[in-house]
Formats: sequence, structure tokens, C-alpha cells
Amino acid sequence: MSPAPAPEVISLGCRLNIAESETIRALVAGRDMVVVNSCAVTNAAVKATRVAIRRAKRDRPEAQIVVTGCAAQIDPASFAAMPEVDRVIGNADKLTALAWQAEAPVVVSDIMQVHETAPHLAASFSAHARAFVEVQNGCDHRCTFCAIPFGRGPSRSVPAGAVVDRIAGLVDSGHREIVLTGVDLTSYGPDLPGAPTLGQLVERILHHVPKLERLRLSSLDGIEIDDRLFALLTGDARIMPHVHLSFQAGDDMILKRMKRRHSRAESVALVERLKAARPDIAIGADLIAGFPTEDAAMFANTRALIDDCHIVHPHIFPYSPRAGTPAARMPQVEPEVRRQRAALLRQAGETSRMNWLQTLVGTSQDLLVERPGDRGHIGNFAEVLLDEPAIPGDIVRITITGATSDRLSATREPS
Repeated sequence: MSPAPAPEVISLGCRLNIAESETIRALVAGRDMVVVNSCAVTNAAVKATRVAIRRAKRDRPEAQIVVTGCAAQIDPASFAAMPEVDRVIGNADKLTALAWQAEAPVVVSDIMQVHETAPHLAASFSAHARAFVEVQNGCDHRCTFCAIPFGRGPSRSVPAGAVVDRIAGLVDSGHREIVLTGVDLTSYGPDLPGAPTLGQLVERILHHVPKLERLRLSSLDGIEIDDRLFALLTGDARIMPHVHLSFQAGDDMILKRMKRRHSRAESVALVERLKAARPDIAIGADLIAGFPTEDAAMFANTRALIDDCHIVHPHIFPYSPRAGTPAARMPQVEPEVRRQRAALLRQAGETSRMNWLQTLVGTSQDLLVERPGDRGHIGNFAEVLLDEPAIPGDIVRITITGATSDRLSATREPS
């Protein structure tokens, strides 16, 4: 008798989904099943979820198709109505064994009533060189363009002791880089006893897991980076020289209409401080093109932010009106104009990235080798292709020999 097909988990969207997909993989072990862990950050992300569902059914017609994640949480009925879908499981339920043991076609709890979270991670991340650790979930802010709070619920934090124990276990199992993830990572802690901050959590991790070699943080809200976290980002060698900032726009009026809590000047000042304290730190940022009411001058301010903030890891997408959000009711920019502006932002971001990559040629760097062994990322998160394969999961010393528009090439230095 041939063994049953292994379950497949398709993870769309953020790093938090990647972390949670590992737990789902363990919960559905031994089943002929494809789980699509969906994203709802834009309409395009929801469309990509539907495409993934249909492809999964074509590729594995006998497998049970289950949809979970933010898109499934926000609009379970539409996914349950798809002929390819067998079950829909919500975000509050997908990390519990009970939901996967149930037979109900739709298991979606009220996410707004969830007030605690847990580390929710498998013992290891066999498919990844780095491990992703959920320390926070949900969001209490209400940016006018964003539907994610309705997919993730209120902000809630994982107790520091549980985080430290999980990271220590992952390091003991061989992981040399850990990424802290969350929906609104810098809001970590107010719901916990003593109201610890993200900076205090990072300090505790570094102190109690001395064998941890590399710590990376996912997207940060710059306005919430306090002095303690700033000092760690710029002064601790085990924290990678790479920050991804949730800017969204570079025009003050658009930021106000987005209901963001920072100004353009505050974004520029933060990056200037980061670069002054740690010159090699690489800046990533989220930027939205064509937000409602955005005119040419407002867009120019956002485009200029790429150079003003030395953004070399841009995450750019055209504004997508999400049903039920305030921005969807504002005067809209024409879809074609949104797409054109997004293309111009990407072009500016690619130029900034290429110029930065060129400055790294000739330098020596430490590379975390990723599957299949011929590539990886250095501390500033630049992608590197190796001239000779190495063992995935190893950290090797390399010399950067060249740069293309999106990645570096390198040779391995003698041990």
C-alpha cells in the first residue's frame, strides 16, 4: 500500500502567516489535504487566494481543500461557496486541534472577542533557514485603508517567558536566525502584566538565549520605536542591520487621511537617526500608491521619500479599496493612475536598491544559507547567489563579487 499523500500548506501574505502555517502543518499531519492560508491585505491578495484554491484543486483533485487566514475570516461565506472548497476555518480557530478535528464546513469564531494569543509554533521550521516566532497578533489601530483588524482581531501579546522558551527550543534544534513577527509588532506588551515593551522583550530574548546568533524584527511602526528599542536596533550586533518601517505614504495630508500617527518629517528624522547610529542599517518600507484624494504633488512627496529615507527594500502596491473601510468611501483615484503611480514607485525603489547593492561589492559579509544551498541573505537582508553551494542553515563568510538589479553574487571565503 502506498503512503497517503502529505498535506500541503500554501501560505500567502505576511511572515505571521508563515509562522502559523508551520503549526497548521503539524496539526494536519497525515491527511490528504491542501490548506490555503489566505491574505486579505488587498483585493489582489484575495484574488490570489482564489487562484491558489483553484490551482490546488486541479493539482490534487482527491485532496480536501481547506481555506483559512484573513480572507477566510473576513468573508467566510464567499469561500465556502466555492465548489473547490471543502471547509473554511477562521483565524481564531486555525491553530487549535479542535477546529481541524471538527466536521463542520465552516468554523469561524468572532475574532473581535479573542483577547489572548500564544506562541503557536511547531518545534522547528524544516523548510526555512530562519524560524518565525509570533509574539503579537491583532491590531487596535484603525487606519482608514486597512481591513486586517477585522481578520486578526484586537492586539494581544505572547508572554515574554513563553517567547523565550520557544526561541531557546528553536535555537537548540539548529536555527541560527529568529524573526519576531506580529500584525502590529511595536504594540507588543500593554495587555500583559507590567506592560512590557517590545524593547524589553528583545532585551530578555538576547539575555536568556545567549546561543541565538541572529535576531531580526518584522515590520515596525516607526512612531512606536522608543529609546530602548532604538538602542537595541542600532547597538546590538546580534540584531540584524535591517528595519522594515510601516510608512505607507510620504505626504502629510495623505497620512492624515490614512489615520496614520506620524508625519513625513518624523519618518525622515527617524531614518536619519538610525543611519547615523548604525550606518550599515538597511531600510525597508511599505508604500501605497494612489490613495484616495492623492494628487500629483502628494504622490511626488511619497516618491521622494524613497530617496529621503534611503529605502532599499521597498514594498509597494497600488491602493486597493477594501469593503467596509473609511477610505473606500473617499473620492477614489482612477485605477489606471494608481497602477501607473505604483509602477513609478517601484522604478524609484529599484534604482535606490541597485545603487545600494553596488556599494556592497567587494565587502565581506556573513550569509545565512537557504535552500537549495546556492543562495541566502546577509544581515541587511540583501539576497545573495553563491558561486558554489553550501549547506542550508549554515552561516558562511563570503566576499561580494557583483550586483544585478535585485541581488548580489558572491564567493565563499576560506574557513
